[in-house]
Amino acid sequence: MHPLMLLSTFQNTVYWPGIEKWLQQRFKEIHPGYDHNVRYRILGYQWRVLRFNDNTRQSTVKLMAAYDDSDPGSVFFMQQAHCLAVPYLKSMVSTGLATIASCNYDLTNVIKGKKTMNILCIGHGGGSLPLFLASKIQGARIHIIEIDPLVISASIQAMGFPSFSLTSSSGQRVKPKPDPIEEVLWKGIHERLILYESDAQDFITNTSDIYDLIFIDAYNGDDIFPHDLWDPRSPFLKSLKNRLHPQHGTVVVNLHSDSDILDSNESMESVFSGILPMSKYVSAVCKSYKDVIVGKDCGLGYTVSVPWVCNASLVVCRGFGMNGGVLDRNFVIDKLVSKSIEVENLLNFPFSCLEYVKRGFLLVD
Repeated sequence: MHPLMLLSTFQNTVYWPGIEKWLQQRFKEIHPGYDHNVRYRILGYQWRVLRFNDNTRQSTVKLMAAYDDSDPGSVFFMQQAHCLAVPYLKSMVSTGLATIASCNYDLTNVIKGKKTMNILCIGHGGGSLPLFLASKIQGARIHIIEIDPLVISASIQAMGFPSFSLTSSSGQRVKPKPDPIEEVLWKGIHERLILYESDAQDFITNTSDIYDLIFIDAYNGDDIFPHDLWDPRSPFLKSLKNRLHPQHGTVVVNLHSDSDILDSNESMESVFSGILPMSKYVSAVCKSYKDVIVGKDCGLGYTVSVPWVCNASLVVCRGFGMNGGVLDRNFVIDKLVSKSIEVENLLNFPFSCLEYVKRGFLLVD
């Protein structure tokens, strides 16, 4: 027995031979002239948690551990890209993709890799959000911003995130080429992930890229969303607006507040009141993003609550097929519902997009 065989397993071992065969086939595809008969063995699967502190969970991922049978010491970890463990990530993905699809964006050809979608993820954690998107959307090119080098190191060494994604301050890959095992595991996914160690404001004010979709999940060790990332007078929001596609650009922000159920008959102030650090600022965050990114142009902002956890997703987008005027709530919901079903079917999601798009829907004034 391999010494790591005690790794907690949550996947039926009956499937392991098929996965081992897939790994061997992948190796042969990449190294067709290699004579050595490489045989990979699965050690097990495990849920791993990255924490800010004893109370706050930053990220949860599921990973696979395996090794080369000819070299038992060659243990490697592979995060399971199809698995979004926490509900708020499912909410962010569902609302973000349903919204940009509602802006007449050609998501079908992006999924097939015939067009490129530029995505920015601010806040990395274990990396499950960008990894999920890259695995599902062949045309996705994803930049990831993380300020904490310890988080980056933990995601790669302990959470099974591709190490080839790491980029230096000069913008060059830290590794000139992927490790052979990463080529086997990721099948090109790792080449579309670019991970920067950077302050979010510094990055967004200096980049020249235009993004179709931006996800923001950036909290410090005290579970606080930094003021610079939502202050309407800050360089961050102004630069974010300039880096967002003018016709369909969509921003999704994770709001960690203890308002589990939103009532559309209540005001923003009364809905977002609670004891978590973020709760008393949520209405101000929503207003800042809507006012700066959309302003008087056509577009909209809305929030949905996330089931089972104390989170909400704020979505602000340009376009949405509207030419200004007063938003009709039913029109927006009907369009999002229709597109969420379309997105779910196109991407074969392992969860229901519709469940996350409709819950506690509230337009931002």
